[in-house]
Amino acid sequence: MTTNAPHQPLTPPAPRGPVPRVLAVAGSDPSGGAGVQADLKSIAAAGGYGMAALTALTAQNTCGVRAVHVPPPEFLAAQLEAVSDDVAVDAVKIGMLATAEVAAVLADWLRRTPASVPVVLDPVMVATSGDRLLDPAGEEAIRGLLARCDVVTPNLPELGVLLGEPCAADWSAALAQGARLAARWQVRVLVKGGHLANDHAADALVGPGGDVQQVDGVRVGTRHTHGTGCSLSSGLATRYAREGDWRRALVGTKAWLTSALTGADGLGVGRGRGPVDHFAALRDVVVAAGTEPVGGGWGPVAQRVSAGS
Repeated sequence: MTTNAPHQPLTPPAPRGPVPRVLAVAGSDPSGGAGVQADLKSIAAAGGYGMAALTALTAQNTCGVRAVHVPPPEFLAAQLEAVSDDVAVDAVKIGMLATAEVAAVLADWLRRTPASVPVVLDPVMVATSGDRLLDPAGEEAIRGLLARCDVVTPNLPELGVLLGEPCAADWSAALAQGARLAARWQVRVLVKGGHLANDHAADALVGPGGDVQQVDGVRVGTRHTHGTGCSLSSGLATRYAREGDWRRALVGTKAWLTSALTGADGLGVGRGRGPVDHFAALRDVVVAAGTEPVGGGWGPVAQRVSAGS
């Protein structure tokens, strides 16, 4: 169904309130572990108000992707304009774009978005299996978005693809690739150590000038990592919109994601590589409050926690 509602110019930025309004532009995951479903949970967990414009519909679960449907690109344009005509967006997270045509629609919208709005790009280009998810035109379209982004968060295979180089084999090589990508496109690159086969789980923000802000971490022993890239990038965008500092946003997001990974085994979602527990920290608060969310839902729990009981 279509309507003839007039298109308005993009809403000028409004003063940021205590709850950042974050728009996720990505595909869906009906099993809830990745895509916009993970984005919205991550934004909420970081204290933001989440919105979503869908680029693609997937039929997937914890065992894999069965099918992908890409709506007409003009429908993405309609979604983006419907949001930005009405809501002042405080941050944008970009995920799966599926085709070069979809990326072109987003690029046009971003050109009309105030430059003060931070943009975080999670370039969904390489599957866990190593399969390339985009054709060459799609990969080039992703590169074309980098100049408008504040931070790009590739996994190591995607970092190699963006540069046209083999995947980095160790942390020092990954940092060097991050520095080359940052300098080439004048964008901050979040280099992630999760794909490396060691206990060192560092992430590092590499700036266009070659500066490196590394945040160390401990690898969590779980196979349930579905949607971690989506979750990290959405949490980062939200925390930056709240705090205005990329390093502080990364430290907070990494600590939260470590908690979400630690709680992943307890979710029991699916038979394959399950999702992280986006609200593990909230469940910890519930346990500390001595109240279980049974029957009455989370309402009584929230009341007790806010009352300091």
